[in-house]
Amino acid sequence: MGNRLSSKKSAILSRIVMSKKQKSLPIDASFKLPSPLPSWPPGGGFGSGIIDLGDGLQVRQISSFSKVWATHKGGPDDLGASFFEPSPLPQGFSMLGCYSQPNNRSLYGWVLAGRDETGSALKQPIDYTLVWSSESLQIKQDGVGYIWLPTPPDGYKALGHVVTNSPQKPPLGKILCVRSDLTDQCEFESWIWGLDKESDLNGFNVFSLFPINRGTQAMGVCVGTFVAQKTTTAPVSISCLKNAASNLSCMPNLDQIQAIFQAYSPWIYFHPDEEYLPSSVSWYFVNGALLYEKGEESKPVPIKSNGSNLPQGGSNDGAYWLDLPVEEGAKDRVKRGDLQESQVYLHIKPMFGATFTDIAVWVFYPFNGPSRAKVEFINIPLGKIGEHVGDWEHLTLRISNFNGELLSIYFSEHSGGTWVNSSQLEFQNGNKAVTYSSLHGHAMYAKPGLVLQGTGSIGIRNDTAKSKKFMDTGTNSLVVAAEYLGMAVTEPPWLNYFRKWGPKLTYDIAEEIKKVEKLLPGKLKSAFDKFIRSLPNEVLGEEGPTGPKLKKNWTGDEV
Repeated sequence: MGNRLSSKKSAILSRIVMSKKQKSLPIDASFKLPSPLPSWPPGGGFGSGIIDLGDGLQVRQISSFSKVWATHKGGPDDLGASFFEPSPLPQGFSMLGCYSQPNNRSLYGWVLAGRDETGSALKQPIDYTLVWSSESLQIKQDGVGYIWLPTPPDGYKALGHVVTNSPQKPPLGKILCVRSDLTDQCEFESWIWGLDKESDLNGFNVFSLFPINRGTQAMGVCVGTFVAQKTTTAPVSISCLKNAASNLSCMPNLDQIQAIFQAYSPWIYFHPDEEYLPSSVSWYFVNGALLYEKGEESKPVPIKSNGSNLPQGGSNDGAYWLDLPVEEGAKDRVKRGDLQESQVYLHIKPMFGATFTDIAVWVFYPFNGPSRAKVEFINIPLGKIGEHVGDWEHLTLRISNFNGELLSIYFSEHSGGTWVNSSQLEFQNGNKAVTYSSLHGHAMYAKPGLVLQGTGSIGIRNDTAKSKKFMDTGTNSLVVAAEYLGMAVTEPPWLNYFRKWGPKLTYDIAEEIKKVEKLLPGKLKSAFDKFIRSLPNEVLGEEGPTGPKLKKNWTGDEV
């Protein structure tokens, strides 16, 4: 009897120890969008699952994986990373590389697999080099991991690593290399793993990759693989693919664009104290916005509802600018925008060699309100600092052209921004992401709360919260540009107005800073002054912005 009790006690203790060892991580769960993907309208190759990159090379996106090895320390949030191979592979398709991601988020990723229709696009490697193994690594890990770099035959490039959990070299047929003229150069995208990105793990780190050249005209194709290197200063040992045929047939047509946007159109929530809301551009024009010309400041011109009397093209030369109505009552009313009359403007563009579609969602605000600062424990209004007429903000949805799935969203935040993976987004009403617009500054964030723009305990406050003030971007949207569709989309005249959407403000920033410093204890004055003077003019709000078409991301990738 005693032995049986002792045996049962040991089993219970063993299960407790095992449960502690197997503490679940975010990556232990696979992420799926809240709602199934719809059936996309027919036409072209969008959503067909296979993309032809030219010269007989076809690729598919694989998002089902078998885990090979994992470590439970290092990388983002010090939770380790996991390494997978794509499985199962569709008939006729071969692995081009393994997949890895940090353990701090749900499993949600992909790699491309290739099929050779001519017999010369893909070839087996002739050998492997062991890049690194975890044999001597004194941290928690699942067995031992080995990372191999294929040795391609002459005229071919490796697009990814093979990961194994044994010291034997992988079979030569495990992975295929790609003919050099079908590849492009890669660079580091984001840190996946290492014990310290800034120093080294015997000089070893793992990074995701994307093409060096990115934009609407660039044909480099992201493969979804990673690079493992003992130094970050050496050339990247892995290549990307290239859309050698410049084939745009997998980009969506207009019906598909509408369906995609209805499936994913974000909700934008404004802070409950927000006074300066968005409007449509036409509402802004009809309600008294004025066009000024240098040298003719006393004769501002009302703007037609579609902007047809705005100067077209040219450059941002200071010859023209827009401003609010002159009459104070009208000025105050227009400043506040009109949510009921708001509209978002969509720019549709190819990315990663037309294997993805970016939908840039542009939002216009008649006015950007004054900023507030946090200086240690003190919150202070900044007077006129941060104010400017006309404010353009945007989100960018990144959609897979293989199946129409939402990969990630870019949130513009003042002069920069952040990509957020779909697995880390908040959704409502199916697959519609939730976005938070910061109080007065209108920067976009994926989560509510305070983001401090600055260093240490001093910075500009970006406050966000859910409220009854919100915009469902799917209710009123307009495709204003999709260059790859040619004449199918007519650009509105205001889009080709290349001057400022607001005047240059004439207030004295030094005077405004002095007003604020009066509210601060002596020891904080110099630190605050130094911080404010380090901010770009875009944040200080000295003048109105240019329109969407003059932003770098119009033809390039997001920051």
